[in-house]
Amino acid sequence: MNMNQLLKIGAKAFMNSPRSGNAGSNLDLSNLMGALSGLSGGQGKLDIKSLMSGMHKQGLDDVLQSWLGDGQNQAISGTQVSNLFGKEKVSAFASQLGLSEEEAIGGLEDAMPQIVDKASQGGSLLDSIGGVGGAMGLVNKLFGK
Repeated sequence: MNMNQLLKIGAKAFMNSPRSGNAGSNLDLSNLMGALSGLSGGQGKLDIKSLMSGMHKQGLDDVLQSWLGDGQNQAISGTQVSNLFGKEKVSAFASQLGLSEEEAIGGLEDAMPQIVDKASQGGSLLDSIGGVGGAMGLVNKLFGK
């Protein structure tokens, strides 16, 4: 699955999230995809490695492992989303889309697990980095843990 497809999955999950409100469900798909890309630091693409590294820094290894694995995805809280991306980035993301910060964070709570889960589905992401252990090894290598 390519990064554009992942952005589209994330954007649709965001739009379908009851937490993104009516404003979130009425967003333009391509604008939302661009905003999600910018939020992840991907500049037109999705930066999965950066997202995984950020989750590791925030102590969200268990959540990340659940998203990468085949079981049920653990939830991420609004506070964790805000801490992961930074309040300024989340505020800019919300502003760019004409949403309140609460709607933006709510949509991200639902979209992020689906993006990472779909990225690892069928093994494409995990195979390329050596499975779940390889994913965590990559994160650990990046941060010397």
